[in-house]
Amino acid sequence: MSTTKTMDRLLFGDNQFFGVNHMSEEKARAQAMRFQDLSAIISVLDDAYDEGITTFMCTTHSRIAEIADHVRANPDRYKDFTFYPGMPYAHKYADAVTEYGMVGAVRKFLPEEGMVNAMMRGGMSIAKKDIEGIITLLIDAEMAMFRGLSTPVIWLQNVVVDLLLGLGFTDAFTIFARHVKERYNAEPGFITMNLPMLLDTLETAGIENPIVCSNINKIGFRMSGGIDAYLEALETRRFRAVAMSVFASGAIAPREAIQWISEQPNIESIVFGASSRGNIRSTKALVDEFFAARVPELAR
Repeated sequence: MSTTKTMDRLLFGDNQFFGVNHMSEEKARAQAMRFQDLSAIISVLDDAYDEGITTFMCTTHSRIAEIADHVRANPDRYKDFTFYPGMPYAHKYADAVTEYGMVGAVRKFLPEEGMVNAMMRGGMSIAKKDIEGIITLLIDAEMAMFRGLSTPVIWLQNVVVDLLLGLGFTDAFTIFARHVKERYNAEPGFITMNLPMLLDTLETAGIENPIVCSNINKIGFRMSGGIDAYLEALETRRFRAVAMSVFASGAIAPREAIQWISEQPNIESIVFGASSRGNIRSTKALVDEFFAARVPELAR
């Protein structure tokens, strides 16, 4: 069974590699063009790693498999490199079905190890309308690319988390959490655009002290439910908070953003993206500066 481990203060995200920018479509396109070549992505990851940021919080985009292959092929270079995979990456499935057909897409994503078992489990699940079997099959398919690599936290992406919240399908969170712990000896994490609502649901599901990633920033940018509800949750709820969009896609100056986030209770980690070593270094320096004063509090 998994044991709770402290997450790194700073996690490196992958939005910039795949043309995701919430404020500028032009910048997003430019980034997508720049990172078409794998070597450009590896160069930035190397910069982050060499600056001491060793955890890569990523989607299961098909190109992440290439990064995983690179890390596996260079174990001495990346001995401390850690992946925090987030699933599912919906476009990947849609593209695969278009290219390979339904059966071909399933075969493409299933882990080679235990493929017959997985296929049988999937077939029986569909026949019996066994939702748990289908969910665990999809998790295993997503995790195949990370075989042999360190994945101590596995995320359920907000596109699914928030859909499940809307549907009231609480059992799915329990199924995900249990499978991640039992099969991968990892901690389940949940990404959401509605932190207060998710915390209520996870409590109902019996998931204690969950790892939850959500937008948390000074101006309430993309914080569904309102900033006051988030601040109250940070003050009063028991969970492990990972803050994303702390710079509000550039609307808040870095120093101001990091200082504010460091003053909030219960922030265990920050995930950020950057395309240059200078920005990576400056962000790490700000985090080191402002969170240093919180060490006694966090230790408690």
